[in-house]
Amino acid sequence: MLRRLAARAHRRGLPPPAALTGDWFGGGAVLAPSVEVKAVAPENAFSTVDLPAGTAEPGPVGGGWIGYLGYGLTDPGPWPRRLPTAAWGWADHVLRRDAGGQWWFESLSRPEPELVAELAGLVAGDDPPPAGWTAGPVAEPDADEYRKAVRSCVEEIAAGEIFQANICTRFAVPFRGDPLELFAVGSERFRPARAAYVAGAWGAVASLSPERFLSRRGRVVQSSPIKGTLPRRGPQDDGNAELLRRSAKDVAENVMIVDMARNDLGRVAEVGRVSVPRLLDVQAHPGVWHLVSDVRAEVPAELPNSALLAAAFPPASVTGAPKPRALEVIAALEAHPREVYCGAVGMVSPLAGLELNVAIRTLEYADGVLHLGVGGGITADSDPEREWREVLTKAAPALSLLTPNPSGA
Repeated sequence: MLRRLAARAHRRGLPPPAALTGDWFGGGAVLAPSVEVKAVAPENAFSTVDLPAGTAEPGPVGGGWIGYLGYGLTDPGPWPRRLPTAAWGWADHVLRRDAGGQWWFESLSRPEPELVAELAGLVAGDDPPPAGWTAGPVAEPDADEYRKAVRSCVEEIAAGEIFQANICTRFAVPFRGDPLELFAVGSERFRPARAAYVAGAWGAVASLSPERFLSRRGRVVQSSPIKGTLPRRGPQDDGNAELLRRSAKDVAENVMIVDMARNDLGRVAEVGRVSVPRLLDVQAHPGVWHLVSDVRAEVPAELPNSALLAAAFPPASVTGAPKPRALEVIAALEAHPREVYCGAVGMVSPLAGLELNVAIRTLEYADGVLHLGVGGGITADSDPEREWREVLTKAAPALSLLTPNPSGA
């Protein structure tokens, strides 16, 4: 369906579509047929999405702001950047696929009958052929540089500066083609729970994320931080799943980040209304096992989304504890800016509320090059070589999309 919408936008000279696929707003997908996603000034990045908090139960989405918040909004590093630090676009109608596979046309305004008929025809129509692309070679980050950054982070922990930090690096891949096609192939192959695609004149973001940063419906806010990773070699690979469950290092990572998320949400929640309904759940994701926990909070009904984001952004799982000092350590130790990576991508609807992913497993496209950021949580007992292997494990699924080319070009 996304390919059909892209072909329609191209034929008619419209801005490209945007997409949320996986487990968004209680359904399977939300597609904006055409949306102009523009750069937003950093000082307006949070306030742009100050819409009503939505209903308490999943239901129609209708439309809303779709876009991203880049990690650079709170990055103290003086980095030159390829992409805007934040970008949003308004979609007053969407196509939503519910959990049962039914497509719905939804609009925040009275739509023209011709538009409804056109989109209904696309839903019932034939798929266009996949578009080709060429990519590569992959430029890997410097392994020794990453190991050095990990050792320096461990020294900061030993000195009492921080308890943990997420240290990242990035891969670069020349790319010739439409990033939307890359996203379509990746979301179909991996079925990530929180995949998102947005594009504009500035470039494109194809996020194949498994992680929920924030969802808000009415007064209820939830976050599902992921920390702890081991390779997954097949659907029955229970050995590593059990190893992850018993890993003192990975469990410590997750528990610290859960505590951070509780603290972040506690800044705006009603007193005594922050809980952890699920802790240290081992889940299967593309190529890896992850430890996943859920944090739930109840906030005042009148709390604006901008205040919620100011309290919780950037996501706890991609920063460190304590967050302010961890941000400084990250800026000092990492060799490249994170751009959108480690920020959030998603949508805010006046009907359905707010849902944002954590922008990991995310391909950023600009000026003919894709960048893929990858990293992991560093604690006092982190081993630099093991952390480097974890980087390669996390990068492998996304990089596998690029070679060989699934469309044969």
